[in-house]
Amino acid sequence: SSLGYFNSLAILNVIVGPVYYATSFYTKYVVGGPCSVSLSVKGSLPLKMHCRTCALVTSSGQLTGSKRGEEIDGSECVIRMNDAPSINYQQDVGRRTNLRVVAHSSLQRVLQSRQELLNGSQDTVFIFWGPSTCMRRDGRGHVYNHLRLLNQLLPKLKVYIISRIKMLKFDELFKKETGIDRKSSNSWLSTGWFTMAIAVELCDRINVYGMVPPDFCRSSSHPSLPYHYYEPLGPDECSMYLSHERSRRGSHHRFITEKAVFANWARTLNIHFHQPDWKPAALTTSMNSSYTPVPAGS
Repeated sequence: SSLGYFNSLAILNVIVGPVYYATSFYTKYVVGGPCSVSLSVKGSLPLKMHCRTCALVTSSGQLTGSKRGEEIDGSECVIRMNDAPSINYQQDVGRRTNLRVVAHSSLQRVLQSRQELLNGSQDTVFIFWGPSTCMRRDGRGHVYNHLRLLNQLLPKLKVYIISRIKMLKFDELFKKETGIDRKSSNSWLSTGWFTMAIAVELCDRINVYGMVPPDFCRSSSHPSLPYHYYEPLGPDECSMYLSHERSRRGSHHRFITEKAVFANWARTLNIHFHQPDWKPAALTTSMNSSYTPVPAGS
């Protein structure tokens, strides 16, 4: 399988105090050649996670009434994002969670849902991402400080954070795929971006639930659905996507641009989209994915 090439690439987790510090590396997109990382920190441990099939469950209102829960739970690994719940929504989004990718800005909401998301999730791997100002380890990184405390309170919880070096590589990947510099364009990568890239490393096959195609919101006939399935009275999904995509002031996510990249990856990788069910359009020359499969060590 095309994604299987990523499975022999280590995800190294360096213990920093009581919190695991995750750094993973590719042989792919760094300056056009292999990227090797040498770590000699005492106590480094690998994140031993590989899944033949992954259900990547978005938080989209597209999932409301979908009755995809049983299908999702049939995957070897189920991946969720931020504080998206499954309790009361199992019929549509499933019950199981093996991996949860969480933005720095969602930490407080995760803590507020501690009973479901943390206390009942001893077998779930949590990966937190955020800018270096939040994740710094000199006592001034407030998110990192919270995670240290969380790990002390729940020592069995599997908590990881994405390293600063890896965050820079995600920026690099975004620029290589889109030609857009994240910082100069005032863009924030979304949790969906990190989750999809992590899934590519860990999964042989990815089934994505609730992600619309890149041109979905440009159609005047698209249905009006909430941005989150668990916030039915919240903002409209397409309004959120379009306002972020078009904004040039302040920092915003580029949801539609990211979806165009994911569609491009799906042309060559084992990625499939459900609810709505769609396949990427014919290949154009506007994007050349750096995720073309390359055997490890090549």
